[in-house]
Amino acid sequence: MEYNILVVEDENGIRETISIFLENQGYHIFTAENGAQGLEIIHNNDIHLAVVDIMMPVMDGMTMVLKLREKYDMPVIFLSAKSEDIDKIKGLNVGADDYITKPFEPLELIARVNSNLRRYSQILKLKQGYKEEIQQEILQVGDLILDKDTKQVTIHGQELHLTLKEFQILELLMSQPGKVFSSEQIYESIWNEIAINTDTIMVHIRRLRKKIEEDPKNPEYIKVVWGIGYKIEKL
Repeated sequence: MEYNILVVEDENGIRETISIFLENQGYHIFTAENGAQGLEIIHNNDIHLAVVDIMMPVMDGMTMVLKLREKYDMPVIFLSAKSEDIDKIKGLNVGADDYITKPFEPLELIARVNSNLRRYSQILKLKQGYKEEIQQEILQVGDLILDKDTKQVTIHGQELHLTLKEFQILELLMSQPGKVFSSEQIYESIWNEIAINTDTIMVHIRRLRKKIEEDPKNPEYIKVVWGIGYKIEKL
């Protein structure tokens, strides 16, 4: 299938360069100059991934992603001149899946786009109505239920809206309740690459707790085992 990618960047030269490289990979590209335009395109088109600059006029990238995460779960890659770790963590906290700093190598951007779309492809196929020869499986721990077939997660009967990475991390933890997974194990399992910096795992776990736990500071489900990693508590 043809994937639609949205590039949101206020600098015309960078926006056109990214578009050309991604078009050469066979992707259909939509472009926007600011977050407000980006949201409008997402509302009116089937966008599969967004590359979003952070510093933009009218509406910045952080605000845009906060708003789109209210309804949409497509992968988002932040693009910014800021390289400090705190900026990366802020970007992940608002719902981004990946982060690339300027200046960037085009091949790195293409690799990250391809990687995020591969992980998203199963959900896309389900949305498009494809039938996959996979065994339906329900994972349940207490009142937390994850349907691997429909990609739905509920807690106390209420459906949760998770990003792709959040769903994958939760699925991994729920697949073996009680087992402790290190941050490196989680990263390498989900991102399919060697773990160099695992700060993103801490951020995604924090976001999952906010959505799942009644009291994120005193979690019932997702537990940290200090110095080792994370686990889903057996209930």
